[in-house]
Amino acid sequence: MAKQNVSEQFVDILVRAGVKRMYGVVGDSLNPVVDAIRRNRAIDWIQVRHEETAAFAAGAEAQVTGSLAACAGSCGPGNLHLINGLYDAHRSMAPVLALASHIPSSEIGLGYFQETHPELLFQECSHYNEMISNPQQMPRLLQTAIQHAIGRGGVSVVTMPGDIASQPAPEKSIEHALVTSRPTVRPGDEEIEKLRRMVDEAKRVTLFCGSGTAGAHAEVMEFAERVKSPVGHALRGKEWIQYDNPYDVGMSGLLGYGAAYEATNECDLLILLGTDFPYNAFLPTDVKIVQVDVRPEHLGRRSKLDLAVWGDVRETLRCLTPQVKEKTDRKFLDRMLKKHAEALEGVVKAYTRKVEKHIPIHPEYVASVLDELADDDAVFTVDTGMCNVWAARYLTPNGKRRVIGSFSHGSMANALPQAIGAQFTDRNRQVVSMSGDGGFTMLMGDFLTLVQYDLPVKVVLFNNSSLGMVELEMLVAGLPSFGTANKNPDFAAVARACGAYGVRVEKPKQLEGALKDAFKHKGPALVDVVTDPNALSIPPKISAEMVTGFALSASKIVLDGGVGRMVQMARSNLRNVPRP
Repeated sequence: MAKQNVSEQFVDILVRAGVKRMYGVVGDSLNPVVDAIRRNRAIDWIQVRHEETAAFAAGAEAQVTGSLAACAGSCGPGNLHLINGLYDAHRSMAPVLALASHIPSSEIGLGYFQETHPELLFQECSHYNEMISNPQQMPRLLQTAIQHAIGRGGVSVVTMPGDIASQPAPEKSIEHALVTSRPTVRPGDEEIEKLRRMVDEAKRVTLFCGSGTAGAHAEVMEFAERVKSPVGHALRGKEWIQYDNPYDVGMSGLLGYGAAYEATNECDLLILLGTDFPYNAFLPTDVKIVQVDVRPEHLGRRSKLDLAVWGDVRETLRCLTPQVKEKTDRKFLDRMLKKHAEALEGVVKAYTRKVEKHIPIHPEYVASVLDELADDDAVFTVDTGMCNVWAARYLTPNGKRRVIGSFSHGSMANALPQAIGAQFTDRNRQVVSMSGDGGFTMLMGDFLTLVQYDLPVKVVLFNNSSLGMVELEMLVAGLPSFGTANKNPDFAAVARACGAYGVRVEKPKQLEGALKDAFKHKGPALVDVVTDPNALSIPPKISAEMVTGFALSASKIVLDGGVGRMVQMARSNLRNVPRP
């Protein structure tokens, strides 16, 4: 049997860790690893057009599957292009292994062609970032990197010079059993008892949920019923907690709607469940706050806590719920449910009247029709900007759909690359990229990746020829819009020129048929929808203090712009409110 080289051993270990594919762009220093992948039937090399796409795709794959994903870049500029997508994956806690190949080891530090220092460059966007400078470091260094990515949830970067990659792997090297899943963390009895006392003593309890409630829907609902608590959520918590939720009071934050803000500020005990909600201006300062999170570094960094609980949300509630006294007073809950329904009723008609005749098309209408037509288990990837608004307001979660975006890092151009990673996990699952024209054109070259691999991603392009969210930010800051206009081509024609299905929609009556036809198409498709650039998500009132910053401008009131099917759920939940 031929002796393995370092590249072959590297690839074999990735396969053992469950990696199915590696995204990247080939290059000289990376060639030994790509060749090892070529000869290994258990893993695929996915050729993209830009390494930033590779990192975004790997991050999305990891979020959809919950398993380790991988990407790679060649020396210098090649791996530098990974950095933005890796920041996003890291902040999304997606387990990703990134290979940054390097210049020849003998030339490091001598100003060689394409020389950079990856071990410094990737430090902030990784849990682990080390260089293989000697074959004897294998396989332990790679195994350690994998366990950091999976165990801590985030990115590990391994730098490897091309000449090291071609050298023989060490004989009798130690390969141990790899960690491929994360454990649950249960708080100590003392913390559970402290939390029980606080819940029992509180008259009005509100739960505010983030992405850490994934897998804990039943436990959150059981606890909310026991303590008669309104349940609000952050944007990343929407897909996990909003569906089948009779206690729903909406979302807080810059894109917030409903009564979430009131519920979190008018309670006397706020429990933050699995959320690293970044906008402390929305959090109360005069109520008791408890935070439950599996990552201790998140505890207390957004608000002053009366109790910090280190634990998995599901396990914490399983321990806590049986111990708390059941509350019988529903006054606070019912009042918040009524406020929520009233708030949604006040805006639901804003963009539903005469939409069939409005030209350019209201983007809210596009999102609403998209939500109705998409599959029950569709994966939506959402560009940062106004597409975030439409996704937050109109996409209806049901426990099977996924909504992935750059919700923590806030990068542009994320939706198309993330759709690539999501679609590779299951070609038969519907994947829809909600792209803005600004984000789409930033990495438009990777539309060709869809064509090259015949990935059936459906790109729904909200084409308002502007950077709409930036215009809104300028507006509330009292500035004239500047540098935000885009001169765009007919994107449907571009898609057809690339070899994909493309259709342009300029009239509302064309929309439903265009989406249905695109969804029926077996390969990649793009629906270029010309939308109204003036349909900005502007608060119905703008006070003087709101103009001081965007965070305050979008804060304590429902933003105008409709809420889709959420109002139906709010109406349904009101039926649970006892009549006086």
